[in-house]
Parts: sequence; structure tokens; C-alpha cells
Amino acid sequence: MRAVVQRVQRARVLVNGDEVSTVGPGMLVLLAAGKGDGTDQVRWMAEKVAGLRIFSDEAGKMNLSLTQVRGEMLVVSQFTLYGDCRKGKRPSYAAAAPPEQAVELYEDFIEAVRKQGISVQQGIFGAMMQVELLNDGPVTLIVDSP
Repeated sequence: MRAVVQRVQRARVLVNGDEVSTVGPGMLVLLAAGKGDGTDQVRWMAEKVAGLRIFSDEAGKMNLSLTQVRGEMLVVSQFTLYGDCRKGKRPSYAAAAPPEQAVELYEDFIEAVRKQGISVQQGIFGAMMQVELLNDGPVTLIVDSP
């Protein structure tokens, strides 16, 4: 699995101009499943992302996790994170999981994060979405599962 994690003051997803989810403050997680990903990668990614200490403590150091600051998470599926741009001008998405597998892993990730006591909102899998965010910091990380 691959995730782009952004610390946000707020974020929201719109579909056809209608807001379908919103969070803030917390994290926006753009999430992609790769071929061969399964339960182990979902579990690892959910624990890793939820536990990232990227929120400031009283001394201003990034020392606190999403749970500790009682933040929210917005998860948006984004298979294009597996786009390989090394050859030619058109990215290859061959490394991305097929949609029927990816949607299950996406839903499993959301459920695994919720089980950690985190409020999770989500985009609509497969929909054309507009994602708005106010990045906080900015803090942006790329996380790949082993």
C-alpha cells in the first residue's frame, strides 16, 4: 500500500459540487493499494499512519499522534499513487491493485483506523472527486508498506 499523508487544518471531498465528507483538524490520507497487497499491508498501514507523531506538543515539537490530539482522518482512494512515470509521457498503473481488490483494501483500512478510536470520513471510491485542503505546516509524508 502507498499513502500520502498530509497534516491539515481542514479538508473536504466534493462530488459534482456536493460536499460528501469533511474533517478538521487532522489528516488527509490519499491511499492506494498495490498488486499483491492484503490484510498484512492494511494492518501495518493503518497502525503506521494513525500512529504518526506529526502533531505539535506544547513545546512546538512534532511529538503527538492523531489520537493524542483527537484529530480526524479523511481517507481518499487514489490509485494514481502507483503511476509509474519512468518511461514515456503516459503513466503506467500496472502496479496498482485492480478496482475490485482495491475497494476491499480501502474499506478494510478505514475500518482498521476506526478500531483505533479515530473518527474517519471518506471519499467515494472510484468517483471523480474534488479534494480541498488547508495543509498545516505544511507537513506531507509518503508512506509505503513493506
